Amino acid sequence: MSDKVKQILSCYESENPGVRANLTRILMHGKLGGTGKLVVLPVDQGFEHGPIKSFEINPDAYDPHYHFQLAADSGVSAYAAPLGMIEAGASTYAGVLPLILKLNSSNSLHAKDLTSDQAITASVKDALSLGCAAVGFTIYPGSAKCFDMMEEAREIIAEAKSYGLAVVLWSYPRGEGISKKGETAVDVIAYAAHIAALLGANIIKVKLPAQHLEKEKIEAGNINSLSKRIEYIKKSCFAGKRIVVFSGGESKAVDDIYNEAKEIKQGGGNGSIIGRNTFQRKKADALSMLEAIMDIYA
Repeated sequence: MSDKVKQILSCYESENPGVRANLTRILMHGKLGGTGKLVVLPVDQGFEHGPIKSFEINPDAYDPHYHFQLAADSGVSAYAAPLGMIEAGASTYAGVLPLILKLNSSNSLHAKDLTSDQAITASVKDALSLGCAAVGFTIYPGSAKCFDMMEEAREIIAEAKSYGLAVVLWSYPRGEGISKKGETAVDVIAYAAHIAALLGANIIKVKLPAQHLEKEKIEAGNINSLSKRIEYIKKSCFAGKRIVVFSGGESKAVDDIYNEAKEIKQGGGNGSIIGRNTFQRKKADALSMLEAIMDIYA
């Protein structure tokens, strides 16, 4: 274990040896192993957006084994997906890389005028039987369902940790009290990240913060660059004592992805979870892009 990983783990004072071991598995795996930085491949977009929108641009990606192999070949820190996707490659890829089982999901067939919510689609015991290092769970701070989601998250977090599994919390602000622009406002993202830390998340996943302010006032000079906004998010997570990674977002140019990684690193963020921008590219292009991103973080 590297000194950097030891320092990160020292901030998780209450965690049992199983949780610490699984955090170590993730932090020490792949090309960024030992650096304290992470790049995770998530493939839950089929649930969220449908198979055609997610995979038709790169038809190889319809095959669950494609994503396991992409994660293995690229040397990312972990692979995250819903139950069926992980079950479809669990035996072939057992022990090859750390797995994160996503325990709840939404779908875009859900009417947009209804409140934002997710269904629980897998269990902690599923994660244990599949050999996962962690479970993932999404909450929507700001939604009319947010309190129910937080209570669900708290129960799952307690159960997962009792079995030694680490917990990754997707904290995505949205709902009746937040404007569309406010979903990525720096003050709102900081609030969502802090909520995730308070709920006991080991790894916190949020969207990249925009310069927009929804509810609070911050001096413009303190948030005029992405790296400065990343600093605010990290500061909101117990003064930087929690692992915070940032989503890749919608499809974008490679140079934009590289620039975001540079800003995340400069701001003290722990890395990226990049889905669509990875598996919607041809495999050779995806591998080249991931290698460059990990070089930036390393």
